[in-house]
Amino acid sequence: MILNEHSGDHPDKQSRRKTLNALFERYGLEAELIGLTPEKSILDTARKAANNGCGILVAAGGDGTIGAVATAAHEAGVTMGVIPQGTFNYFARGLDIPEEPEGAVAVLATGRMREISLGEVNGEVFLNNASLGIYPLILRTREGVYQRWGRSRVAAYWSVILALAGFRHPLRMEVTVDGRKSRIRTPLAFVANSAYQLDQFNLDGGDAIRDGDFVLFTSKGSSRWDLIRASVRLAMGKAQKGEEFGFVTGRDITLRTDRPRALVARDGEKELMETPIRFCRREAPLRVMVPSDNTPTENTPTENTPTEQTAA
Repeated sequence: MILNEHSGDHPDKQSRRKTLNALFERYGLEAELIGLTPEKSILDTARKAANNGCGILVAAGGDGTIGAVATAAHEAGVTMGVIPQGTFNYFARGLDIPEEPEGAVAVLATGRMREISLGEVNGEVFLNNASLGIYPLILRTREGVYQRWGRSRVAAYWSVILALAGFRHPLRMEVTVDGRKSRIRTPLAFVANSAYQLDQFNLDGGDAIRDGDFVLFTSKGSSRWDLIRASVRLAMGKAQKGEEFGFVTGRDITLRTDRPRALVARDGEKELMETPIRFCRREAPLRVMVPSDNTPTENTPTENTPTEQTAA
């Protein structure tokens, strides 16, 4: 298990390792917990662990940590497990994986394996979304807000307002979706790969994602106040469908800007990428542990949980 002890807004950061070790022991699972260090990237740590002969490679952290572990698990052909420890946990919630550690460990012990399709942007995996424009600026602002006020959903939403207040210039780009080209001017190009996330924010496109497409959202507002109003409605789950965001669906999306590199946000992480920026699907699926009918719920006693049917 790759453990990010600094993710999320949980008050018990110091006791996470102890709690998880106790849960693994309760469910009869043999696990090695690997903490992250500043000297080594999450991806490098996960790749080393994936190649050490594990049965399941588990990510315990936020969606950024989970995305890196998913990359390593997919490359090694290893099944992935998830113990959500982030602020929003969209990937886990979309798979019905409990956000509480006990329920998540129960999934590892009694769940079933499910294959899911992975998105990639310029060869790098993304699980929920990837975007250009104003959203990477939001992430940069969020880092400062978190450092000052701590991690929470309220702090995350407030960082959106602060970033949009400093918005200056929209993007000009050529968009190609499954071979169809167009030119747009927008402050935000957002490619979604999580039907659950779209459903939560009252946005169209969830069915298209369930059918295997991506959904490309572009903001129709051009001023900072348009964006602030749309973002507030989005955070409240009251986005105006078809009015504030335009969208198209497709399985192969390319965004070409007039600059050689663009800042791309990918599952909460940001990085510079060479343009054009291409979104497509990886051919092979990722195997993930998800709940089964016999996975204990929060109200199910676990003291006598059988271990002979464990999946790890």
